[in-house]
Amino acid sequence: DLLTPQSKTQIKRAACLPSPHSEVSGRDYSGAWKLLASQASQVETLTRTMFNNTETSLQVTGIDFLKSQNTQQHHTDGYNIKNLVVRRGQPFLVQVSLNRELRPADKLSLRFGIGENPMKNRGSLLSLKPEQEDFTGWKISLVKKNGKECLLSVTSSPNAPVGKYNLHVKTDTNIYKPENGVIYLLFNPWCQDDIVYMANEAEKKEYVLNDTGYIYVGSAYSIYDRPWNFGQVKHSCLVSSITLHSFSMKPMSISKCWNDPASFTGRAHLLRFEELVLDACMYLLDKSKLSLNDRRNPANVSRAMSALVNANDDNGVLLGNWSGNYINGTSPMDWIGSVTILQNYYKTKKPVRYGQCWVFAGVLNTAHDTEENLRVDVYLNERGEKLNSLSFDSVWNFHVWNDVWMKRTDLPNGFNGWQAIDSTPQEQSQGRFQCGPCPVKAVREGDVYLPYDSKFVYAEVNADRVYWVVKKVNGKEKYFKVGTETQAIGKNISTKAVGQNRREDITWEYKYPEGNSPHPLRSSCSAKLSVRPGDPQEAALLLGILMPTVTPIGIPSGSKEERMSMERAYSFIRPSGLTPRSGYASTIQTLGGNTQPLVLKEPVTKTGLQLDIINTEPLHPGNPLEMAIIVKISAPGNWTVDLTGSCQLQYYTGKVQANLGTIKETISLEGASEMQIPLKIAPDAYMKTLSSVEDEVLILVTAIAEVKETNDKLTKETSMRFEYPPITVQMPETAKLYNDFNCAFIFKNKLKVTLENCKLLVEGLGIFKMTTFEQGDIMPGRIMKSEIICTPTRLGQKKIVVKLISNQIKGISTEKAITITE
Repeated sequence: DLLTPQSKTQIKRAACLPSPHSEVSGRDYSGAWKLLASQASQVETLTRTMFNNTETSLQVTGIDFLKSQNTQQHHTDGYNIKNLVVRRGQPFLVQVSLNRELRPADKLSLRFGIGENPMKNRGSLLSLKPEQEDFTGWKISLVKKNGKECLLSVTSSPNAPVGKYNLHVKTDTNIYKPENGVIYLLFNPWCQDDIVYMANEAEKKEYVLNDTGYIYVGSAYSIYDRPWNFGQVKHSCLVSSITLHSFSMKPMSISKCWNDPASFTGRAHLLRFEELVLDACMYLLDKSKLSLNDRRNPANVSRAMSALVNANDDNGVLLGNWSGNYINGTSPMDWIGSVTILQNYYKTKKPVRYGQCWVFAGVLNTAHDTEENLRVDVYLNERGEKLNSLSFDSVWNFHVWNDVWMKRTDLPNGFNGWQAIDSTPQEQSQGRFQCGPCPVKAVREGDVYLPYDSKFVYAEVNADRVYWVVKKVNGKEKYFKVGTETQAIGKNISTKAVGQNRREDITWEYKYPEGNSPHPLRSSCSAKLSVRPGDPQEAALLLGILMPTVTPIGIPSGSKEERMSMERAYSFIRPSGLTPRSGYASTIQTLGGNTQPLVLKEPVTKTGLQLDIINTEPLHPGNPLEMAIIVKISAPGNWTVDLTGSCQLQYYTGKVQANLGTIKETISLEGASEMQIPLKIAPDAYMKTLSSVEDEVLILVTAIAEVKETNDKLTKETSMRFEYPPITVQMPETAKLYNDFNCAFIFKNKLKVTLENCKLLVEGLGIFKMTTFEQGDIMPGRIMKSEIICTPTRLGQKKIVVKLISNQIKGISTEKAITITE
């Protein structure tokens, strides 16, 4: 203001002049410099004024995100990441350091941007001023001032888009960009205004905060757990802390075990490497291409994640493989947690090889009815052996998926709570390999018209099974129905109990009681429709499609509610008569020309014929498999029963790998009586197959019985698991933070066969990363021992998960907990 406009212009030009004695392009600038010199006093005054204005202009000199305090309040302190991780709808504090005290006239605002090129008109850039609530529901307030520092409280909207936000602070014309200024915003089950709110504290601890859990596999009469490390924060990491449940039915050094009585001990000193897990999840969220509006709703996010966990159509996390050939990858049996999988995917941006259903669910923790008519056809030859070639449908011994907890604002009232999602690529939905979220209550009630994929989920747990024997008649194959089971699919649906290391049966949440054995209701059911988180999973959420049991004759087939639910489901599903659905079944006519949906009923026999299948000795690899088929009759009279039985090895997907042996006998029973028919398989019949396959196989026994006098027919099949010696973990019950302790893994081969190419897989979240010990061959009676020196880096109860695999055994698992104190 001390200079004329003409003088200002001249001075600005002179500031860019060359030296007064130099010539540029032949021109002399000495006159311009004389003019500048004549204005020297004014220039000095102007410079001093500009300097004083700069000194008093409000500027940010630093930001403290108060990470320790905020993450504890937001239950995110378990994330091993430099950036601040918070949950939406809940205040967090930020301390801003300034070059001077904040004055009433000063302009200060926090700017939160999400996505590429955030803009206000797109809703991706928020500019928040103290004490002024933004129209989006965000707000900040000044908590206190202390000299050049001010403490701000920031509250995001409870329905804000989840993801990564860049925080900048604007003061007047200055913009401060802090180091590690990216803030991760997650869903919030602790916030009552968030649609993922969960009231029960114990369930939030189990489904959101627990690092480890179990995935339940096996068959209906042989359910066992596989310990799984989900990585902080459990399966929920993949859906940005949507509450999940995992469901089912969720090398740094080498040690060598020599084949002598004394074991060789290898030692490894390992630290924890759990970085990148949350970054991997956020990368997937960005990869989903969900709009900002879609990121507000956990239904949209969980559906997108169910597609992105598999690599089928979008280069997602895991490449599925059920072939038994895992060259150029990792066998699905070798994984014991999600952390390594997510880290590898984030580093390479390529699908990790390989996964199967429990791995998909663990990264995110059945019946497969190809025609959606709620019926699965099983084809047998005349020896009672299942035929792979004719079955388009399949019944898996177990399946693993996840449930997520949320309000469904897109559905009619009454369908809030647990929603099933499934990341295993089985069938396309809306052009992608994705499944859910499907309300668990809709499955229970038969409301299969509700989104998403309710028909598919319903069929996974409710399909009836029909058995057909294929016979040659006049040179042509014909099909004869020999059995119907209405309670074969979804026999046990299980998950880890809240706060306890045990299995909890939640079948009643998915379906009404079948037969006369209703599932007891739990006293805690008011807090949730049941288990999961997931799995994880699992949540992750576990959903097991397990082996059948036959309702005793004379007892109604299923409860009234169960049959009404199935009839309601049938009303929304394409009609189908009771004919074989194999592509080869062209010789059979539709029974009675029926084109209406057929709700099957359990067959009622005149003799009260029943079948049971048991093992009479432990099923140890290398030993004879000693089993028996029990035939029971309850009606008076003399009866002749033709019995056919078979034993096969099959994968959990229902695919038969080897035929081991058959029996065919005719027995006589008088009155209410029973007879036990032995079925014995020599080790030579199965050990070669057991050693050559990469996957765990189950023992499948199928029995077909026919009463000659009445033509009563009944079919039963049961899957059994091989039994293995245990692994022992030796370590203290407690340890100090950052203080070393020893952990030893001990295994004695009590089997009669040498275990070839043994590998020991171990992982301890907060203690050490997943590590593999190559153990070589372990002969019968020999002991393997490996030891790790552990350095805990996180407080609280931590678990070490252990798995041993070899050519002959595909997974002996255990875990042990240790409490880390200060």
